[in-house]
Amino acid sequence: MQYPTEKNNFLVKHAQLLNGSYRHLLLKDLIENTLSDEAFARQLFHAPFAVVSHDTASDPVFNYANLKALELFELNWEDFTRLPSRLSAEPVNQAERERLLAEVTQKGCIDHYEGVRISSTGKRFMIKNAVVWNLVDGEGSYQGQAACFGEWAFL
Repeated sequence: MQYPTEKNNFLVKHAQLLNGSYRHLLLKDLIENTLSDEAFARQLFHAPFAVVSHDTASDPVFNYANLKALELFELNWEDFTRLPSRLSAEPVNQAERERLLAEVTQKGCIDHYEGVRISSTGKRFMIKNAVVWNLVDGEGSYQGQAACFGEWAFL
């Protein structure tokens, strides 16, 4: 997937998948009151909260991060979208992360998740009140999982 820009409408189709799945499960939008799908995709990419998603591979790889997430994880788009999502947690925290993702798979979403993540330079941070949800397209096909959070604290 290429970097979100004006030229590709900030990956509007993926942004629609993120928001459509979120709306279906949580009965609200990630960002309220946007005028168009393109405006939503732009606002999501520039949002003051972090949004990430990963694909359906057996070892899922990130396929989206907005600017806030790229900043927190201290990675550029190219490196982030090649990163297996399990590596966003330290090895000691990966079992908890796997339990979380299994619960999301079963329930569709969870909110108020807290967990420690690690940036590319080794900075550890606690994410708080995160929402993690399954991505399902208009035909009902599973497309991966996503997370958003607006609260974090460096450890």
